[in-house]
Amino acid sequence: MPILTGTPTETDVLITGGGTGGVAAALAACRAGRSVVLTEETDWIGGQFTSQAVPPDEHPWVEQFGVTASYRALREGIRSHYRQWYPLRAEALGLPRLNPGAGRVSKLCHEPRVALAVMEAMLAPHVAAGRLTVLTHTRPVAADTDGDLVRAVTVEDIRDGARHTVAAAYVLDATETGELLELAGVEHALGAEARSEHDEPHAPDTADPLNQQGITVCFALSHHEGEDHTVDRPADYGFWRSYRPDFWPGPLLGFRAPDPRSLEAVNRTFEPNPDVDPLDVDADQSADAGDKELWGFRRILARRLHRPGAFDSDITLVNWPLNDYWLKPLVGAGEETGRQALAGARELSRSVLYWLQTDPTPTDGGTGSPGLRLRPDVTGTADGFAKAAYVRESRRIKAVTTVTEHDVAIDLVGPYGGTRHRDSVGVGGYRIDLHPSTGGDNYIDIGSVPFEIPLGALVPRRVRNLLPAGKNLGTTHITNGCYRLHPVEWNVGEVAGALAAHCLEEGVSPHQVQENDKRLAEFTRVLDRAGVQRHWPDVRGY
Repeated sequence: MPILTGTPTETDVLITGGGTGGVAAALAACRAGRSVVLTEETDWIGGQFTSQAVPPDEHPWVEQFGVTASYRALREGIRSHYRQWYPLRAEALGLPRLNPGAGRVSKLCHEPRVALAVMEAMLAPHVAAGRLTVLTHTRPVAADTDGDLVRAVTVEDIRDGARHTVAAAYVLDATETGELLELAGVEHALGAEARSEHDEPHAPDTADPLNQQGITVCFALSHHEGEDHTVDRPADYGFWRSYRPDFWPGPLLGFRAPDPRSLEAVNRTFEPNPDVDPLDVDADQSADAGDKELWGFRRILARRLHRPGAFDSDITLVNWPLNDYWLKPLVGAGEETGRQALAGARELSRSVLYWLQTDPTPTDGGTGSPGLRLRPDVTGTADGFAKAAYVRESRRIKAVTTVTEHDVAIDLVGPYGGTRHRDSVGVGGYRIDLHPSTGGDNYIDIGSVPFEIPLGALVPRRVRNLLPAGKNLGTTHITNGCYRLHPVEWNVGEVAGALAAHCLEEGVSPHQVQENDKRLAEFTRVLDRAGVQRHWPDVRGY
């Protein structure tokens, strides 16, 4: 087996997974002066923001409060990038709350490469100082454990199979599927818990580890009237063209789909490059989900925000009901099934594109839209599809504190309710939003309240030096639906990185910090100084 060279053999903090939470964890640990090794399976750090090409899903108050200071710095860095380098028209250039894509899913829709540039800039001083080593194309393949400790992790370069073992005082799992939990034998949950376990009203009667939210391979499109960019017919197009799920109001490849919140059949529209001023778009998930007009839903570049002639098309991101894949689970059914799930999700997205280009649609008189063009320059890939699938659900640690539906569902706690945690280390806000699942569930989309993130949800019940740094904290299948979004994942990662550094500095364990009021107060002062908001003002759930 070839040996991966140029990698430290020891570090204070090893972070496996360079996605949203992994980047935040690295920043926090490096700010505290700790040495960090950060691995990432693709060649882009950033996860949901970048390699998965998912514009940020955020709560309605994001411009005022409800995120950490470093997350706000990321958002403002993205806006500054557009102001400095893009030919914005004067009215857009002066907007303090510039939404570059004028998408309706978020108040900040943007291209993946811009988020990548800003994140790399945020990490750059720590790389230059020698505190941070970033290993792309690298994934964990084995863990060396000793009782309740993880001593080291072996990582592999996926390009040539070269391997290297890194010993670390603290190991953070920021992978998209919580794969280090499996490798290190950390007790964890997967898929849906039975209703009897936590008495959650929306949990199924029977536990099913293979009942997981669908994954999505996103892709970027522009539209060029009079041109033909039709892709080759996908091999499985016949299957997808005729596929009609039992709980769907028509074929999956169609503009009629359930409304996630009501499950009523709703017609979507699709109009490339609409002649509407993007400055008139107001993204507010609490008032309008924004998903009924697909082109504008996740638009990431709005041509009319820029000087005339600068761009001949908008760019939109396809992450729609049409290309959620749920026929096979990604995790827990074996590597081959996982590979088949990824391949199936990619083939579904290709089929959605081909269908848009060739089949009758309500908006073009029945001729398809051959002018739709894949944008590999946007996704950083040869084929124009995202580098990695958007994974909504991970393995989740069996934690000291498990967040359940009783903590966050608006129907259970009331619009001003929600659990107040003595050990809150952050906040989040989003509906409990579960997409159709591999177990045959339709959308489960439940009103929720602004919530606090308990430190106990980041502390495994047994293992002493491994921390979750993403969607793999102590939630359930149900509450993962509101804990999986960009700002929450960033917050969790930032706290995990800060906690590892703090424990090293003070010679204590995460369990001691969480259990002891004095030690907890010392750590939360660290978070307060870093600008981690731990409690909400008086706001109403939706």
